[in-house]
Amino acid sequence: MRNLTTDVLVVGGGPAGLSAAAEAAAAGASVIVAESDLHLGGQLVKQSHKFFGSKEEYAGTRGFEIAKVLKDEIAGSGAKVETLLNTTVTGYYPDENVVTAMIGEEEYLRITPKKIIMASGAQERLIPFPNNDLPGVYGAGAVQTLMNVYGVVPGKKVIMIGAGNIGLIVSYQLMQAGVEVAAILEAMPRVGGYWVHAAKIRRLGVPILLRHSIKRALGDRVITGAEIYELDEKFNQAGETETVRCDTICLAVGLTPSSEILWQGGCKMKYVPNLCGHVPFRDKTMRTSNEKIWVAGDVSGIEEASAAMIEGRIAGISAAKSLGRDVKSDSFDKFWKRLKDLRAGEVGEKIRAGVSEVLVDGWE
Repeated sequence: MRNLTTDVLVVGGGPAGLSAAAEAAAAGASVIVAESDLHLGGQLVKQSHKFFGSKEEYAGTRGFEIAKVLKDEIAGSGAKVETLLNTTVTGYYPDENVVTAMIGEEEYLRITPKKIIMASGAQERLIPFPNNDLPGVYGAGAVQTLMNVYGVVPGKKVIMIGAGNIGLIVSYQLMQAGVEVAAILEAMPRVGGYWVHAAKIRRLGVPILLRHSIKRALGDRVITGAEIYELDEKFNQAGETETVRCDTICLAVGLTPSSEILWQGGCKMKYVPNLCGHVPFRDKTMRTSNEKIWVAGDVSGIEEASAAMIEGRIAGISAAKSLGRDVKSDSFDKFWKRLKDLRAGEVGEKIRAGVSEVLVDGWE
């Protein structure tokens, strides 16, 4: 067993975690980044589409290229940042201020940080239906990993469940890889993702079936098709069941924040539908009700990676400042302006409403 100490422990090496680590290290804090995967970058590594937004949010840059930029920034911090890959944080003991973790399945760690930034991301949601345990049923994130990290297509013909941004983007990536997308099913009466993504799908002839869902997967040992049906306004079946032949069913039905460590830390939490699950109350520095814990990224509410990076930078400079480190006086306001700009307009209305439920003026 190893015992480690650090100024700031960042849990998660995705866009939020790397951004937080970069800012904390730039302010002079020592940082440990604990990442459960075998590489840094999180979801960015498997995102081949170009980002929207402004130049500061890497507009026009592909996700995997942004991951490289952030990793290079971390590397530029030298010895101030230590990265632990294949490392799963297993618990937090607030009375002792100890975080436990496992490297692989053999080495046990005890980490004593002065401050913690939780950037642990989110987990894919699944929906129950008969035979959903057959080989050939995947989450959209798993499909992206197979294709964009390992170069393996999941099948030859896919049904996508969910027409949010992830469902639309992964459908387009499947078609780029030569996979046929038989249909995209969406339970809601409208497409949830950006219209620019939906338009590309429709131009390629893929039907987007609104108010539709899957009834069951067909097959014995592997997927051979799916039964689908139309939904009424109360989400009950309307009309006859249809059969669609496919060898793969991909679920893009949303994410839920990975907030277990926040519960262990006694953070004040609230279920916020607009943020897709239980999220912590936080102030404008991204600090939670636990004075040692900050949050950033999907663990604080499901949003785009651009917002996660900005939240990470806010959390990083704020955690460093709480340790008495030198932080530029205009940094905080600069990042908050960028975050507000990103959430402006109709697209960000849902996020703004959700954040307003858990944002506090300050902690007593």
